[in-house]
Amino acid sequence: MTNTQALRPGWTPLSIALMVLGFIVFWPLGLAMLAYILWGDRLPEFRRQAREAGADFKRSFGCGSRRSYGGFASSGNAAFDDYRAAELKRLDEERRRLDEERAAFEAYVRNLRRARDQEEFDRFRAERHTQRPAKNDDVVDL
Repeated sequence: MTNTQALRPGWTPLSIALMVLGFIVFWPLGLAMLAYILWGDRLPEFRRQAREAGADFKRSFGCGSRRSYGGFASSGNAAFDDYRAAELKRLDEERRRLDEERAAFEAYVRNLRRARDQEEFDRFRAERHTQRPAKNDDVVDL
């Protein structure tokens, strides 16, 4: 008994049968099997190329080990790096101040809505109290 792979890339009877069955059941399965038959032996090479392309993409955006100033790579110019750090700090402070103002405004609007809801509820209760019919203890006989 040999230890060979039953399903391997190439035109074997099993791969042809699976391709035909795939086209019968759902055409994308048959197409995937055809691609495996034609290019299955190159899958390790495709994986390696995809991994290298991902690493190149990360390197192009400075995601390597050279990190400073909040995740940005150093430009090589100390004066510019200091300027950038100061501007980023100023922008963070401005963002924090704007977030505080937004939170204060949301609290103000929430209080206004609560006061308006309370006023509407009080008005409803007053109208309902005045519209309530008087109870009669008289029994009407027919």
